[in-house]
Amino acid sequence: LRTSLTNDQELEQEDRELIMRLSPLYTSRLQEELDAGRQQGLQQGLQQGLQQGLQQGLQQGLQQGLQQGLQQGLQQGLQQGLQQGERLVIENLLKARFGNLDPDLSVIIDRILLLPVEEFTPLIINSSRTELIAHFSS
Repeated sequence: LRTSLTNDQELEQEDRELIMRLSPLYTSRLQEELDAGRQQGLQQGLQQGLQQGLQQGLQQGLQQGLQQGLQQGLQQGLQQGLQQGERLVIENLLKARFGNLDPDLSVIIDRILLLPVEEFTPLIINSSRTELIAHFSS
């Protein structure tokens, strides 16, 4: 709008005033759309990263998800997305290992999330259901 204002010297005063009043609204709306695009890109980047992580290994997948999110310039909500992703990975690991996610296993997920990825992945893979529940119930 401002470019149009400076390039078109034949605009009437009313048109110039209208353009000047609309310019902040346009800028604000543009920023909102950019923010929404970033948020959507973040969600898409995290989802793609987690899917690859399940296929190629948890650590590599999380790193790729982070890289995709960072490459797209998306940093808002990253921590929350990672926590949700780790929760999903833990749930999927438990389902893959034990066939279902019963109430006893569901209860220990929050405690498992307190561990670094490098610790909880082998623990889930190598422990029996009873061992996991006993380990995280105490």
